[in-house]
Amino acid sequence: MNYSEAIVFIHGTNKFGRKLGLANINCLLELMGNPEKDLKVIHIAGTNGKGSTSAFISNTLIEAGYNVGLFSSPFLQIFNERIRLNNKNIPNQTLADITAFVKVKIDEMISSGKDHPTEFEIVTAVAFEYYKRENVDVVVLEVGMGGRLDSTNVINTPICTVITPIAMDHIDYLGETIEEIAGEKAGIIKDDVSVVIHPQEIKAQEVIEKITKEKNAPLTIVDLSSIEIMKETLTETKFNYEGNIYSISLLGRHQTRNASVAINVMKILNDTSEFSIDQKSIERGLKGTVWPGRMEILNKKPLIIIDGAHNTHGARSLRDTIEHLLKGRKVIGVIGILADKDVDEMLELVVPLLDEVIVTEPNSPRSMSYTELTSKVKKYNNHVAGYQRILEAVIEAKSKAGKDDVVLVFGSLYMIGEVRSILTE
Repeated sequence: MNYSEAIVFIHGTNKFGRKLGLANINCLLELMGNPEKDLKVIHIAGTNGKGSTSAFISNTLIEAGYNVGLFSSPFLQIFNERIRLNNKNIPNQTLADITAFVKVKIDEMISSGKDHPTEFEIVTAVAFEYYKRENVDVVVLEVGMGGRLDSTNVINTPICTVITPIAMDHIDYLGETIEEIAGEKAGIIKDDVSVVIHPQEIKAQEVIEKITKEKNAPLTIVDLSSIEIMKETLTETKFNYEGNIYSISLLGRHQTRNASVAINVMKILNDTSEFSIDQKSIERGLKGTVWPGRMEILNKKPLIIIDGAHNTHGARSLRDTIEHLLKGRKVIGVIGILADKDVDEMLELVVPLLDEVIVTEPNSPRSMSYTELTSKVKKYNNHVAGYQRILEAVIEAKSKAGKDDVVLVFGSLYMIGEVRSILTE
């Protein structure tokens, strides 16, 4: 099997849909020799900030001298981004070889009458096998969806559990109330394993606190009141957290909160595991963290920024960033959103701050048509045009922008990835 064949095989299993539950992944991993049992894992769930928080944790551990795997989703430009080791994507041939190995085990499953694994189950299995073969020191493991029944939850004894902000999302799968969704996310909490959480909405936090008590899991709720913003520019944010000064390059005040979660994880690891992370490693790790597609600057004149603000919580953070970093500048927005998101609430938060809006469609069957989105945008801004093709929308936005203006592309990560490819290639 070569790389192209591996990608075709993996994506071809998308037809098996989403199936929450651990029976299939447990069966597959058992046939593979249970590679996950040889891994030390930091398990991360949440609705928003998972990627940035995971990146902060991963990069800090790399700075401390460890071999660190990072499993995340979705990818922006190439599939290999989902399975990383020391900030490098899994090599093409390695991905092909391991996928071929996993496919043999899948064939054994099918021949014994078991269901075919889903795409996410297969990708999870490939990642576990890769990290086992590479003998990594630790894996920063991001949940795909939910937590309790997510494929990654085959990990029985992580060294630390992390929960980022929880919001209403994937209600068809996770529940129709914030309490139900929090219960699913908190399903990754294990007996006696330390938990670090970003402060949550009251009802969500009550659910998490109840579960940690039931499982005797020590709980750290990050004290966001200890964050003092000292400097905020388009190149760095400097902040004081509990008496120490940190600098990060990820834009937006919300990233200081994600970084503070990572700082607390390092404290837990120092206190409860054989890992040792000194203060200088934490400072270097946070400062050097990059996470593509999250308030990422791709051009200076005009300033072009892409941001994967794809739900209400993300839109709220984006609004805050516009008000603090882009105040007084002409901002042209390029927007594409999936139809199953809280579209109206997202638009209400951000669109009034934009001078002009270009609407387009993400390359996804779940996307909202550019015509429907255009009509919604007009409730908040009359300076709007629509283009079905993303390339045309980007070209139009750039043509409207003077060298001192801002083109802000946000919404679906499917769209953000395509825009990133257009602008970087």
